[in-house]
Amino acid sequence: MSIRFDNRVAIVTGAGNGLGRRYALDLAARGAKVVVNDLGGARDGSGSSVTAAQAVVDEIVAAGGEAMASGASVTDADAIFAMVDEVKAKWGRIDILINNAGILRDKTFTKMTLDDFRLVLDVHLMGGVICTKAVWDLMREQAYGRILMTTSSTGLYGNFGQANYGAAKLGLVGLMKTLALEGAKYNVKVNTVAPLAATRMTEDLMPPELLAKMGPETVSPASLYLVSEDAPTNVILNAGGGGFEAAHVTLTKGVHVAADAMTPETVAAKIADIRDRDGEIVPDTGAAQAQAALSGGN
Repeated sequence: MSIRFDNRVAIVTGAGNGLGRRYALDLAARGAKVVVNDLGGARDGSGSSVTAAQAVVDEIVAAGGEAMASGASVTDADAIFAMVDEVKAKWGRIDILINNAGILRDKTFTKMTLDDFRLVLDVHLMGGVICTKAVWDLMREQAYGRILMTTSSTGLYGNFGQANYGAAKLGLVGLMKTLALEGAKYNVKVNTVAPLAATRMTEDLMPPELLAKMGPETVSPASLYLVSEDAPTNVILNAGGGGFEAAHVTLTKGVHVAADAMTPETVAAKIADIRDRDGEIVPDTGAAQAQAALSGGN
């Protein structure tokens, strides 16, 4: 099976460097017309320049592909909607959106300001919301769309000093889970990748010998699969360094107790049984979780 993107139009945010650049180049090499979106700011979100985005466009065009640059900030809804209108006018459709743009403002929660917290949420979570909202109705109307969110190990499992980043990244998983349900009948599939990659965002967070094994090319295969025609939906894939794993939000069998035993003491006494992972499931929806709870366990 050969995965191709001929006649598909893709928008990749944060595509001037790192993972986004790799996605843009790989999509174009497989036939996609690519919008290289990048604000061109520093790792903390300051500054702007379209230079990085244009450089990636030049690479794609030099290799015989089609691409256009966009310096719109993912936090600026008017600019993003205008970008989408421009793409639609130029190429007639938008088939793929990869929400990759992000910044870091790492500090312990004690030292983190509310502005540091809010800005990271605005770029990662609200940026994903804005870009997705801008293409959502078009994808529904054309009965085809592939959207990829970007989470991280911090969002899924936590990391010291990244409360803002973790909150934003897990928020994108929640967004994916609902949109996968709402998009299903319109052939709009929504997935999430959790990259482990050597990029500008991680260059001082991991030892050099580890980073050398974790280039963006080790993540791109998972991301391209998740936006391909035959992609699944509502899937979280961890990728990097040659490894690919699926992550799940699971539910244990738990316990069911009588009304007169619904006390904190009962929970304390049964916490080992409640947390026992033998026979755990992955509910398809929040309603399925509620049904399992109300039916006396799953």
